[in-house]
Amino acid sequence: MIGVGVQPGSNTSELCDRLGVSIAPEVLNEALTHRSYAYERGGLRPNERLEFLGDAVLSIVVTDALFRRNPEAPEGRLAKMRSALVNAKALACLAESLQLGEFILLGKGESATGGAAKTSILADTMEAVMGAVYIDQGLEVAAAMIRRLVDPMMEETEALGAALDWKTSLQELAARLGLGAPEYVLRAEGPDHDKVFSAQVQLADGLHGHGEGRTKKDAEQQAARLTFSELSGAGTSGDGD
Repeated sequence: MIGVGVQPGSNTSELCDRLGVSIAPEVLNEALTHRSYAYERGGLRPNERLEFLGDAVLSIVVTDALFRRNPEAPEGRLAKMRSALVNAKALACLAESLQLGEFILLGKGESATGGAAKTSILADTMEAVMGAVYIDQGLEVAAAMIRRLVDPMMEETEALGAALDWKTSLQELAARLGLGAPEYVLRAEGPDHDKVFSAQVQLADGLHGHGEGRTKKDAEQQAARLTFSELSGAGTSGDGD
């Protein structure tokens, strides 16, 4: 059952099949051991060291791939693409595609609150698994596995353009139009456990696009997207006058 986790050594071969790589059971079990499980049982090593390592392996593999695939892209665009591929949300999506939550070893409290479905736990465990592959099989095998997982996302990311980061894209556009740096007017509504955030973009010429989201970042990105579209259209019309 998702959220409960498997016992060490049980059926991790199925996860290896999904990953397309063989990993020594003891190494893979460590990668799947959340700190809540380790603390409850005492003496177990949590996956945080492997997560630290996997983060670095993922970064170098993705950076190298983007650098080689996009020979004309400036540093700023490469950085945006990399961020879109290695952030927690992207890693959690990878983990979900592998149904990784079925295998994560969680403490009782974390399991009871749906820990195996949490973005942060899925993302951290995905990085730990990458670190485990690197430790057990080396960089070549780890890089091949990461590329199999990430390449489809990479193709989508390379086509996104401004959508890679609406806030940064808006900041660059506003500067070109002489409207100053965007600021975001934020509001929050609802109880602490179920807040909805709203944001509106403030530029030198007044208020612009409004966005909503479950987090401040989501609301700001939505507001930036609408404002970018508005200003891009205005800029295009102005060029045609």
